[in-house]
Parts: sequence; structure tokens; C-alpha cells
Amino acid sequence: MKKQILFIQGGGERVHDEWDNKLVAGLAEELGASYEIHYPRMPNEADPSYAAWKDAIAKAIAALSDDPILVGHSIGATILVNALAENPLKRKIAGIFLIATPFIGPGGWPSDDIKPTQNLGAHLPEKTPIFFYHGSADETAPLAHVELYRKAIPHASVRTLDGRDHQLNNDLSEVAAEIIELA
Repeated sequence: MKKQILFIQGGGERVHDEWDNKLVAGLAEELGASYEIHYPRMPNEADPSYAAWKDAIAKAIAALSDDPILVGHSIGATILVNALAENPLKRKIAGIFLIATPFIGPGGWPSDDIKPTQNLGAHLPEKTPIFFYHGSADETAPLAHVELYRKAIPHASVRTLDGRDHQLNNDLSEVAAEIIELA
């Protein structure tokens, strides 16, 4: 049976089909035939709503087999990590991989839609490996955001990728290598 991955897209007009699809295709190529990537279109991608995306993510996770791997990009990663903290899953997740993740809260982005979780790391599964990947040349979510996550989720692994942009230059080879290592 193939290992299942759920990839949550970022937000913005046409992101699913014109931007993050490149990340998914590259990840699939790096991982090979042993993995099956689920890439659902999030509702109203041009104007992400925490409640709508949280519900769509919960349904997508529920449809996966045991021990899936969760991957999120940009605001999709932000919504994913906050949704998991707000409503911890009752099933085992093999790993959580968060790419170019904007931080919501003091020092990060303000939001009327997403309420920051106090002690974020304490609300996430301690035994589930959590990885953050952030490019040093990310002009969308500044590098300082991943440092805020490092403090908020001390048990997470943080990877800063030199010279990489918000899309990690469409290169998820480091993500794929750690997914393979995890499996």
C-alpha cells in the first residue's frame, strides 16, 4: 500500500493550478511511486477562510488511510498547524511538514480570522515529527516567522534554506528526503 500524503495549498488567486501544483509535481517526482499525494482544492482559494479551510482539511484527513503525512504551504500550512492545535486528531499522523509558513500573532501577521493558539506547541502531538522549511529569500513570509514558530513549537525541526523564495524555488528535495527518511 502506498504511503499517503495530504498536501494543503497556499492561498491566492489560481494558486492551486498555477503555483502549488509545481510543488506537488516536484514532490511526487522526488518521492516516487511508493507515495500517493492527495491535493484537494481549498474553498475560495483567493480569499482563504480559516473556518472553511479547517473543515476541508479535516474532511481530507479523515479520508486518508492510517499514519498519513501532512504537508502544508504558506497560509495553508498556517491553517493546518492552527487547526491541528485547536482540534487535536484522534489518529496517528506520521509527520507534519510546513513550508513557508506565515506566523499569526505577536511578531507575525495580524489576523481577524485566525486566533493564535497560546502555547501552540503544547497543543500539537509531541511524538509526531514536525518540520518547518523556510527560504531565506522569502519576501511573502519573512524569515523571522519561522523563528517565531521555533519558539512556539520547541519540539519542531526548523530548516532554513539559503537563497530560496516563498515557493522554495519550486524545489522540495529536502522535504522529500526527510519524508523518505521518516518512512
